[in-house]
Amino acid sequence: MMKKIKITPYKVISAIVLIVLAFFFLFPLYWILTGSVKTASVINDAVPQWFPLSPTMDNYERLLDNPALLWLFNSVAMAVLSMVLTCVTASMAGYVLAKKRFVGRKVLFGIFICAMALPKQVILIPLLREMSFLNLHDSMWAVILPTVGWPFGVFLMKQFSENIPGELLEAAKIDGAGEVRTFTEIVLPIIKPGIGALAIFTFINCWNDYFLQLIMLNSRSKLTISLGIAKLQAEMSTDFGLIMAGAALAAIPIITVFLAFQKYFTKGITMGAVKG
Repeated sequence: MMKKIKITPYKVISAIVLIVLAFFFLFPLYWILTGSVKTASVINDAVPQWFPLSPTMDNYERLLDNPALLWLFNSVAMAVLSMVLTCVTASMAGYVLAKKRFVGRKVLFGIFICAMALPKQVILIPLLREMSFLNLHDSMWAVILPTVGWPFGVFLMKQFSENIPGELLEAAKIDGAGEVRTFTEIVLPIIKPGIGALAIFTFINCWNDYFLQLIMLNSRSKLTISLGIAKLQAEMSTDFGLIMAGAALAAIPIITVFLAFQKYFTKGITMGAVKG
């Protein structure tokens, strides 16, 4: 027997407010997608065409004449590598800081907390000189490596690692499990929601880090999709169809990653809220 859902004025108002907010958040994406299949005359028309009556793929064809796919590949490669490496290092560091006892543990965690409050612009010059010294400037590693040591990732994974029962770790130790086996078979399944949330945060953070990409990357063939679209906007400031096509192309990986990790992201938020 199905449970009868009680409809109250509060639920109706809440649903209306959420629908309106969803519309406002989704409308820019809709406008970009529809604008990417419109001709220049339709886009520049004084009367906006809310739905494309004569869609065309000309903007995407012209976009592919530029190295847009290469820019997109560069962005995806940088974001995915940053996401994987950050999740691996942050999960191990967070577990150690949460469950291991060693001299200087609290001081080390305090350094991570202080680093979270440090703007990236403050360390930009030392970071640029370091990448140049390592001959990594104008390469994807100049963007990836600074992201891998993200203090927020270590902080987030430490908070999730606090939920690991100490009895499980002691039992694994008694059964003869080493550190690697304990981490992979016991720790990782428990903190998986946190890793999913961190994966989304890291991917979006690296994808949208326009400032670091602008400083570290110079060659046209090594640009990311964000830098490439900005370059096209500077070169073709009135060609809004081409620019919207590039923006639509850039939105695909972000949406894909969010949908892939949405379940873990929701669990991560819920776990953090319950922990208080």
